[in-house]
Amino acid sequence: MTAAWVAGSTRARALARRRVGRAAARRVAACPSAGEAVAVLAGTPYGHDVRRGQSLAEAQWAVLATLLWHLRVLAGWLPREGGQAIRVLVRWFEIANVDELICRLSGVPADPEFVLGSAGTAWPRLRRCASLAELRTTLAASAWGDPGGAGRREIQLGMRVAWAGRVADAVPAAGAWVLGATALLAARERHAEARDLPAGVRERCRALLGAGAVEAASLPEMAERLTPTARWALRDIDDPLRLWEGEERWWTRVEEDGRDLLAGSGFSMGPVLGAAAVLAADARRVRAALELAARGGDHDALI
Repeated sequence: MTAAWVAGSTRARALARRRVGRAAARRVAACPSAGEAVAVLAGTPYGHDVRRGQSLAEAQWAVLATLLWHLRVLAGWLPREGGQAIRVLVRWFEIANVDELICRLSGVPADPEFVLGSAGTAWPRLRRCASLAELRTTLAASAWGDPGGAGRREIQLGMRVAWAGRVADAVPAAGAWVLGATALLAARERHAEARDLPAGVRERCRALLGAGAVEAASLPEMAERLTPTARWALRDIDDPLRLWEGEERWWTRVEEDGRDLLAGSGFSMGPVLGAAAVLAADARRVRAALELAARGGDHDALI
C-alpha cells in the first residue's frame, strides 16, 4: 500500500457519493418538461456541466461531461498504474468524439467534443482528419490500431472492439464487463442486424469471445460457444428482439459489482474501479430520466 493508493481510494469513495441515485433520478423523470428537469439537475453534482436553460441534448451531453470530469480528477489522485487504468476506461470518450467527428464529416449535426486532456490517446491528431480515409490512417498509426476499413461502420466497430481488448488487458477486474459488452455488440450486429462483422473486427472478436462464437447461427448457439467470462450477457436470450434484456442485465451487473468493489475495505484498484462503475451507471440513469421528462414526465419510471 502507498500513500497514493490511500488518497486515490479515499477520493474514489468520495466521488461515488456524488452520484444522485435512483430516488433523485426518478424525481428528474417525473418533471413535466425537459426544462424543469434540467433546472433540478443543475442543483446536483451534475451541475458541474449541466446548466439551466440547456436543451435535452445539451443536458444529456453535459451529464457525460461531468462523468468524464470526475474520472479525470480521480486519475490524478492515483499512482501511475491506477491513473493509467482509469485513462484506459476513459478512452470510451475518445470513441464518442470520433463518432461525432464522423457525423461532422458526413454533414450531420454533432455534439461538442469531450475535453480529454491527458486522458486522450490520439484525439489531437484524429480531430484534424478531413475524411474517413484519413481517419482510418491516423487510427492505424496510433494505439487504436487499424479498424480494418475506412467506412463508418468499420471505424466505429473497430474502435469499440479494440477498446474492449485494451480494457481486458489493462483492467482485469473489468474483464467480465467488457467481454459481456463485446458479446452483446457482436450479437446485435450478427443476429439483430443480420450483418457479417468486418474482417478485422471479426478476428478481434474471435480472440476475445472464443473460437466459433461469432460464426454461430443463433443466439443460443453463440452463448454456448462464448468463453465463460462473456457468456453471462447472453444467458437465456433466444431472440434478437430480446437483446435489450442482455443490455439491462449488463448495466445491472456493472452497478452491483461496482457497489461490491466500493464496499471493500482495502486501498487498491478495487474501490477505484467500483467508483467508475457506479458513476457511469448513475449517468446513464440520469440521461434516461431527462428523456422521460422531455416526453412529459413519468412518475412511475423504473430507472
